[in-house]
Amino acid sequence: QVQLVESGGGLVQPGGSLRLSCAASGSIFSINAMGWYRQAPGKQRELVAAVTSGGSTNYADSMKGRFTISRDNAKNTVYLQMNSLKPEDTAVYYCNAWVTTTGRAQLHLWGQGTQVTVPS
Repeated sequence: QVQLVESGGGLVQPGGSLRLSCAASGSIFSINAMGWYRQAPGKQRELVAAVTSGGSTNYADSMKGRFTISRDNAKNTVYLQMNSLKPEDTAVYYCNAWVTTTGRAQLHLWGQGTQVTVPS
């Protein structure tokens, strides 16, 4: 069994910063892409950023220059550094990962979500 556990959300004032973490644990053989999505109230879930096992990154246009995704392959952990936060960044942030288990099963996993609130 493999799970993703997120941490680091919270309340931050506009212009502030937060760092989210997501650690994968369990019967992991390898992890391909890892990423972050977010879902604001009444809106669809949207991509924030993603990173491959080789370190290639992809960002949603509205996050470029403010958010930075990174990963530590040795710790099976992905991070999202969020700077210059705005009220419109308020959402539940979800980690996801494409995992190959030790049994060679291919899984697409989601974390439980962590709330980020930036008051207006």
